[in-house]
Amino acid sequence: MAAGFRLAGTGYLAVVDVSRTMSPAQSPQESAPAPDESRDERLNRELMELLNELRIALPGVQVLFAFLLTVPFSGRFESLGDAQRGLYFATFVGTAVATALFMAPAAYHRVQFRQRDKERMLRTSNRFAIVGTIFLALSITTAASLITELLFGPSAAFGVAAAMLALITWAWYAIPLSRRVRDDEGF
Repeated sequence: MAAGFRLAGTGYLAVVDVSRTMSPAQSPQESAPAPDESRDERLNRELMELLNELRIALPGVQVLFAFLLTVPFSGRFESLGDAQRGLYFATFVGTAVATALFMAPAAYHRVQFRQRDKERMLRTSNRFAIVGTIFLALSITTAASLITELLFGPSAAFGVAAAMLALITWAWYAIPLSRRVRDDEGF
């Protein structure tokens, strides 16, 4: 089963057949290193996996950020109350922080290029990405809350925010963390 790419010994990119390297309990995303995969090849593969994940998240946060940049210039912005402006600002700042954190691995890689620091870079970049998803989750929640409040009032906004935060928490964090706990306990 082809699942991704790794740097082959010849220097060319090659499709990796992970079905040969996985135990029945492992998924393609959690495959063990191939027996012939060197430490450098593993680090290169893991870096590519991280960057590909960030390529999925970054456009979404950038679209949200771009939208938020235009809001203060709309005619309706002046009619917002103090609480709504505070919610808008929290959404704006959270999205800016998420954008910065999602872009940090690329900057880190550029600054540390050829410094033989890839393992530390991967650990740090992974942390940037996880914290970035937390800020993105909060920004999506507050944006949904603000829009719902403007359309339907504060009661509906609270319900939508709670539902949105519950959905994101379940899908982005609870499922993978429960899988990790279950796998660690040998279920």
